[in-house]
Amino acid sequence: MLKFIFGPVGGYGAGFSYLFTVIITVVGMMASVILFTYLGNYIRENWLNRIFKKKKVFTKRNRQFVAIWKKYGIKGVAFLTPILLTPIGGTLLLATYHTPKKVVITYMLVSAVVWSFVLTALVYYAGDTIKAFIPQDSHPEEFLYPE
Repeated sequence: MLKFIFGPVGGYGAGFSYLFTVIITVVGMMASVILFTYLGNYIRENWLNRIFKKKKVFTKRNRQFVAIWKKYGIKGVAFLTPILLTPIGGTLLLATYHTPKKVVITYMLVSAVVWSFVLTALVYYAGDTIKAFIPQDSHPEEFLYPE
Protein backbone atom coordinates (compact mmCIF):
# COMPACT_ATOMS: atom_id res chain seq x y z
CA MET A 1 0.00 0.00 0.00
CA LEU A 2 2.86 2.40 0.62
CA LYS A 3 5.34 1.81 -2.18
CA PHE A 4 4.29 0.08 -5.37
CA ILE A 5 7.62 -1.63 -6.12
CA PHE A 6 7.44 -3.59 -2.84
CA GLY A 7 4.70 -5.78 -4.36
CA PRO A 8 6.76 -7.23 -7.21
CA VAL A 9 9.94 -7.46 -5.15
CA GLY A 10 8.14 -9.06 -2.19
CA GLY A 11 6.26 -11.49 -4.43
CA TYR A 12 9.45 -12.57 -6.14
CA GLY A 13 11.28 -12.90 -2.83
CA ALA A 14 8.46 -15.00 -1.37
CA GLY A 15 8.51 -17.30 -4.40
CA PHE A 16 5.00 -16.46 -5.59
CA SER A 17 3.98 -17.04 -9.18
CA TYR A 18 4.15 -14.15 -11.63
CA LEU A 19 0.36 -13.82 -11.91
CA PHE A 20 -0.21 -14.00 -8.15
CA THR A 21 2.43 -11.29 -7.66
CA VAL A 22 0.66 -9.07 -10.19
CA ILE A 23 -2.64 -9.61 -8.39
CA ILE A 24 -1.31 -8.82 -4.90
CA THR A 25 0.45 -5.74 -6.23
CA VAL A 26 -2.75 -4.41 -7.80
CA VAL A 27 -4.76 -5.23 -4.67
CA GLY A 28 -2.23 -3.44 -2.46
CA MET A 29 -2.31 -0.28 -4.55
CA MET A 30 -6.07 -0.29 -4.90
CA ALA A 31 -6.53 -0.76 -1.15
CA SER A 32 -4.69 2.49 -0.51
CA VAL A 33 -6.39 4.23 -3.46
CA ILE A 34 -9.85 3.34 -2.19
CA LEU A 35 -8.97 4.23 1.40
CA PHE A 36 -7.51 7.61 0.50
CA THR A 37 -10.13 8.37 -2.15
CA TYR A 38 -12.89 8.17 0.41
CA LEU A 39 -10.93 9.52 3.38
CA GLY A 40 -8.41 11.76 1.58
CA ASN A 41 -10.07 15.11 2.20
CA TYR A 42 -10.77 14.21 5.84
CA ILE A 43 -7.17 13.11 6.40
CA ARG A 44 -5.74 16.16 4.67
CA GLU A 45 -7.97 18.64 6.47
CA ASN A 46 -7.95 17.12 9.96
CA TRP A 47 -4.72 15.18 10.42
CA LEU A 48 -2.22 16.91 8.18
CA ASN A 49 -3.31 20.37 9.28
CA ARG A 50 -2.74 19.36 12.91
CA ILE A 51 0.69 17.94 12.17
CA PHE A 52 1.80 20.81 9.93
CA LYS A 53 0.26 23.85 11.59
CA LYS A 54 2.13 26.38 9.46
CA LYS A 55 1.56 25.61 5.82
CA LYS A 56 3.72 27.06 3.14
CA VAL A 57 1.54 27.45 0.10
CA PHE A 58 4.34 27.52 -2.46
CA THR A 59 6.72 24.81 -1.32
CA LYS A 60 8.90 23.04 -3.85
CA ARG A 61 6.85 19.85 -3.50
CA ASN A 62 3.55 21.71 -3.99
CA ARG A 63 4.93 23.32 -7.13
CA GLN A 64 5.94 19.90 -8.45
CA PHE A 65 2.45 18.51 -7.80
CA VAL A 66 0.82 21.48 -9.51
CA ALA A 67 3.18 21.16 -12.48
CA ILE A 68 2.35 17.45 -12.85
CA TRP A 69 -1.35 18.19 -12.55
CA LYS A 70 -1.31 21.02 -15.11
CA LYS A 71 0.87 19.17 -17.58
CA TYR A 72 -0.71 15.70 -17.45
CA GLY A 73 -4.14 15.97 -15.82
CA ILE A 74 -6.00 13.07 -14.23
CA LYS A 75 -4.74 10.41 -16.63
CA GLY A 76 -1.14 11.53 -16.25
CA VAL A 77 -1.27 11.60 -12.48
CA ALA A 78 -2.80 8.12 -12.42
CA PHE A 79 -0.16 6.86 -14.87
CA LEU A 80 2.74 8.35 -12.87
CA THR A 81 1.41 7.36 -9.45
CA PRO A 82 2.94 3.85 -9.16
CA ILE A 83 6.41 4.88 -10.24
CA LEU A 84 6.80 8.46 -9.03
CA LEU A 85 4.13 9.58 -6.60
CA THR A 86 3.27 6.43 -4.56
CA PRO A 87 -0.36 5.29 -4.35
CA ILE A 88 -1.04 7.55 -1.37
CA GLY A 89 0.57 10.64 -2.91
CA GLY A 90 -1.21 10.28 -6.24
CA THR A 91 -4.56 9.65 -4.63
CA LEU A 92 -4.24 12.62 -2.28
CA LEU A 93 -3.22 14.81 -5.22
CA LEU A 94 -6.34 13.79 -7.13
CA ALA A 95 -8.48 14.29 -4.01
CA THR A 96 -7.01 17.77 -3.60
CA TYR A 97 -8.37 18.74 -7.01
CA HIS A 98 -11.78 17.23 -6.22
CA THR A 99 -11.61 14.58 -8.92
CA PRO A 100 -14.74 12.37 -8.95
CA LYS A 101 -14.18 9.20 -6.93
CA LYS A 102 -15.23 6.83 -9.73
CA VAL A 103 -12.78 8.49 -12.10
CA VAL A 104 -9.93 8.22 -9.57
CA ILE A 105 -10.61 4.53 -8.93
CA THR A 106 -10.99 3.69 -12.63
CA TYR A 107 -7.79 5.40 -13.80
CA MET A 108 -5.80 4.17 -10.82
CA LEU A 109 -6.96 0.59 -11.45
CA VAL A 110 -5.87 0.74 -15.09
CA SER A 111 -2.54 2.24 -14.07
CA ALA A 112 -2.03 -0.35 -11.33
CA VAL A 113 -2.71 -3.25 -13.68
CA VAL A 114 -0.40 -1.95 -16.42
CA TRP A 115 2.48 -1.05 -14.11
CA SER A 116 2.06 -4.24 -12.10
CA PHE A 117 2.54 -6.39 -15.20
CA VAL A 118 5.52 -4.32 -16.35
CA LEU A 119 7.35 -4.00 -13.03
CA THR A 120 6.69 -7.59 -12.00
CA ALA A 121 8.11 -8.80 -15.32
CA LEU A 122 11.20 -6.65 -14.82
CA VAL A 123 11.71 -7.84 -11.25
CA TYR A 124 11.25 -11.50 -12.15
CA TYR A 125 13.57 -11.20 -15.16
CA ALA A 126 16.25 -9.39 -13.13
CA GLY A 127 15.90 -11.81 -10.23
CA ASP A 128 16.23 -14.85 -12.47
CA THR A 129 19.23 -13.28 -14.22
CA ILE A 130 20.95 -12.63 -10.90
CA LYS A 131 20.21 -16.16 -9.69
CA ALA A 132 21.92 -17.55 -12.80
CA PHE A 133 25.23 -16.07 -11.62
CA ILE A 134 25.04 -17.61 -8.12
CA PRO A 135 26.39 -21.17 -7.90
CA GLN A 136 23.60 -23.64 -7.09
CA ASP A 137 25.54 -25.45 -4.35
CA SER A 138 26.37 -22.26 -2.44
CA HIS A 139 24.59 -21.08 0.67
CA PRO A 140 23.83 -17.43 1.51
CA GLU A 141 25.69 -17.78 4.78
CA GLU A 142 28.93 -18.29 2.83
CA PHE A 143 28.61 -14.80 1.42
CA LEU A 144 27.81 -13.22 4.76
CA TYR A 145 30.24 -15.15 6.98
CA PRO A 146 33.23 -16.38 4.95
CA GLU A 147 35.60 -18.70 6.80
